[in-house]
Amino acid sequence: MSSATARGGNLPAAFTTFVGRRREMAEIRRRLGTARLLTLTGVGGVGKTRLALESAAASRKGFADGVWLVDLSAVQDPAAVAAVTATALGIPDLSARPLLEQLADHLAERHCLIVLDNCEHLVDACAELADTLLSAAPELRVLATSRHTLGMSGEHVFTVAPLSVPDEAVELLRDRAAASRPEFDVTDANREAVTRLCAHLDGLPLAIELAASRLRTLTVEQVAERLEDRFTLLTGGSRTARPRQRTLRALIDWSYELCAPAERLLWNRLSVFAGGFALDAAEAVGAGEGIPRGDVLDLLDRLVAQSVVLVDEREGQPRYRMLETIRQYGTRRLAESGEERRVGLNHLDFYRRLAERIADGWYGPGQEEGLARLRAEHANLRTALEHSDPRTAQALVAALRFHWCADGFLGEGRRWLDRVLAAAPEPTLARARTLWVAAWAALLQGDHAAADRSLGEAGQLGDRLGDPVVGAYVEGFRGTSALFRGHLEEAVSRYERAVAAHEAVGDGPGALISLFQLAIAQAHTADPRAESTGRRAVATAEAHGERWSRSYALWALGHDAWVRGDPEAGTDRARAGLDIQRGFNDHVGTALMMELLAWITASRGDHRRAARLLGSIRSLWRHIGTTIAAFGPHLAERHEQCAASVARALGEEAYEAALTEGGAYDRPAAAIAYALDTRPPAPPAAEPASGAGPLTRREREVAALVAQGMSNRRIAAELVLSPRTVDGHVEHILAKLGFSSRTQVAAWVAQHHLPTPSGPGNQVPTP
Repeated sequence: MSSATARGGNLPAAFTTFVGRRREMAEIRRRLGTARLLTLTGVGGVGKTRLALESAAASRKGFADGVWLVDLSAVQDPAAVAAVTATALGIPDLSARPLLEQLADHLAERHCLIVLDNCEHLVDACAELADTLLSAAPELRVLATSRHTLGMSGEHVFTVAPLSVPDEAVELLRDRAAASRPEFDVTDANREAVTRLCAHLDGLPLAIELAASRLRTLTVEQVAERLEDRFTLLTGGSRTARPRQRTLRALIDWSYELCAPAERLLWNRLSVFAGGFALDAAEAVGAGEGIPRGDVLDLLDRLVAQSVVLVDEREGQPRYRMLETIRQYGTRRLAESGEERRVGLNHLDFYRRLAERIADGWYGPGQEEGLARLRAEHANLRTALEHSDPRTAQALVAALRFHWCADGFLGEGRRWLDRVLAAAPEPTLARARTLWVAAWAALLQGDHAAADRSLGEAGQLGDRLGDPVVGAYVEGFRGTSALFRGHLEEAVSRYERAVAAHEAVGDGPGALISLFQLAIAQAHTADPRAESTGRRAVATAEAHGERWSRSYALWALGHDAWVRGDPEAGTDRARAGLDIQRGFNDHVGTALMMELLAWITASRGDHRRAARLLGSIRSLWRHIGTTIAAFGPHLAERHEQCAASVARALGEEAYEAALTEGGAYDRPAAAIAYALDTRPPAPPAAEPASGAGPLTRREREVAALVAQGMSNRRIAAELVLSPRTVDGHVEHILAKLGFSSRTQVAAWVAQHHLPTPSGPGNQVPTP
């Protein structure tokens, strides 16, 4: 996931130095020691957000469970405040329970600080959120920023004043001007003009930063003179009659007027973005009358140079944003220009096409990158849905199916699915598609009745409209419903028909999704075909560069291997599946694969590690708001057997301690890192040696393929493992045998006459 998955919080790294405010920071930190809700108020542009972030960062050590930023600037719907908060805290919106309840449960025993930023347009919703969370979590602190207080009992208020003039204000101007003009400094020659400029700007940090950007091309004296003339006109000549908010508006007006016409157009158009944007989005939405597409990057660079647009870097890619005051100004100008509707449609069209491109390209490489992009654009996707007509919303919400179902946004996705289905009841193929997506979401939340209703209508529509693809998906998800209810034979039968139906119409993605689920169902019935089905799913996924379905197929193969008495192969495949899951934010997949790893670990006698894994799994299921029982009674039974055996072996006190220790790894990324960090111990000495010295059976298989001259990557494909797992096996082989080269391993294999293992390449053809 995003940085929000880090245990320490999600505060963004600062790109500029923080000037002054030492006394204010000290006072805010002091108050946070006693006040559970502290609201920073003040006029726009006074620096509330930056002061809150710096104070929160300085307070990190006092909050064991992290410091978290919830940016509400792009939120327009009060009902979305809880969802945005959950996303910021890295809490998956997967349960059918109200999200506010999930947040309260999550925070109940945690000692953390939440920064609610930009609350003024959502005061009632923020007050309700703060009241609910603070009531549920005695160790929680909330630091809010708002132009208006939240007006609730127990709220402490700190009014943020402008920077002191000349000291802090002059230092900020010098720092920001020097960033774009390194030779700039405050000297005896220009000190009077610098001080006068800062006084004209009332010490407002945003105004000072905008003025500093003009020092690239103007002298301090020129900037000061122009602003003095403007403010005199604004106030009728009375210096004391100018409110600070009008100062900022006049300064932004001046910055706007100094922009070239094309720069102003782009400023207006970029204001439609919520929560930032990437270059391709800026080009798609910003281009049009007056701006050729090829000019957008150059114009964007100019707006960055003028501090109108800020640039950050996420996952190696630049991402742009506007401060909320600047964005709101652009929104007003856009409305005045008469372009608001056209630009809004461009925004909607860009995100609909982006979602459809990622969904249509799912059956191939780039899945992790696609979901990461959708996570980064979540605020824009929500805005697009809010401003689209029912039919367009239906297409968009269905195209986002993997974002909802495999990326931690299931609860919000299901709410949107229900909303668009109610708004667009016409019997179309788009509705049929949306219905089976809604059924998938309902199944993952354990709502079988709702899933059955959606699948029933989708099946009727598919038959009526003559679309076999819809029928194939309906049959596949009926299989999922049977699997989750524990009706394994029915699930196998339905999955077999679904695979055949998808393949008959050339729908590879649908066939693969049903195929890996068929392997899962067969594995849980001890069906001897499970291994060949799983290998077929893995081979199909590999052939297309698909990874998500492959991870689940590896889980099925691992379970099948363990049931058949091969815990080493089961472990390797569970680890290989988890290794793939590193690139996703799939809470369900991570929890299921870790369950298998815990069961095998316990069966091999490492009860303490198994207990820690179970503790991590317990935290993951709590985040999801469910238990493994939602995915089948057969899985729940294995979980209970494992937990009981581990508790007996360790004793109740040691078992609970290990559960608590493992529970700290409560997000997919952290849980996977922990699970894959330490390889499980080798099997007991009773493992038959067969003249092969200290190597385990799996290591002997790897050694035999090394002797054939295969690379680690080729061995991984042959044995259905991850390259990382094979790397580990080869390292262990070299260490155990005391060798330093693969040539020595080959000679050793020949000496011991090891047989060549059977892999997918010579057992099951690729379909």
